Amino acid sequence: MPTALITGATTGLGAAFAHRLAADGFDLVLLARNAERLDASARDLRDRYGVRAEVLAADLSTDEGIGRAEDRLREGVDLLVNNAGFGNRGAFLDVPVADELVMLKVHCEAVLRLTNAALPGMLERGRGGVVNVASVAAFATRGTYGASKAWVVSFSQAAAAEIAGRPGAERVRVMALCPGFVHTEFHERAGMDMAGVPDFMWLDKDEVVDVALRDLRRGIEVCIPGAQYKAIVGFSRLVPSSLVGRLSRAGRKWD
Repeated sequence: MPTALITGATTGLGAAFAHRLAADGFDLVLLARNAERLDASARDLRDRYGVRAEVLAADLSTDEGIGRAEDRLREGVDLLVNNAGFGNRGAFLDVPVADELVMLKVHCEAVLRLTNAALPGMLERGRGGVVNVASVAAFATRGTYGASKAWVVSFSQAAAAEIAGRPGAERVRVMALCPGFVHTEFHERAGMDMAGVPDFMWLDKDEVVDVALRDLRRGIEVCIPGAQYKAIVGFSRLVPSSLVGRLSRAGRKWD
């Protein structure tokens, strides 16, 4: 059976990826910080789908945690989903810089190092995929969170381009996934009041995973689920960056 390693695997999009991939016959390596929650998720997935579900308790805001994930990836996986992430509430100058640095560690350094650990084995075997979860915030001016996700998009595109000419790369994919508002625990955990977001802006997490896996198979490098978000990103590319910034600042009432 193929094997997928998913970071941030016990909640939100990570859990949705785990259930979908288990239903598709993948064995799983579930990575998150909470060992008790990991064990419960793994038991449920084993019982429900009859797959192997390995647990890896690791904190990707630490070198030790990233190192443990790197070691497991070098043993070989067929799919890596870099999903772990979080949001800080407030504008840049209102958030402690230590918290912003933790965000960069998880969103950028961990994504870089885990992708680097996974790709050589995939190229050697001539198959595999990496999904780096970014956000539509990558295309707007939204502080450190948006900047970190913009880095994820740029890095994923660069990695895809740089492996393209290597032996074994024909069936190896790297993709940035850029969802908008998704019904998960993400905003609640960040302490964000989302009452003002209209219903049509919300995406279903299982549908996001379906679109992501479809686009990965197609070799699409940047996946933007939802027609409304494709339109928003397309609009942001056509208007001056100063206007995008003003609209983004106006949208902070949703934070």
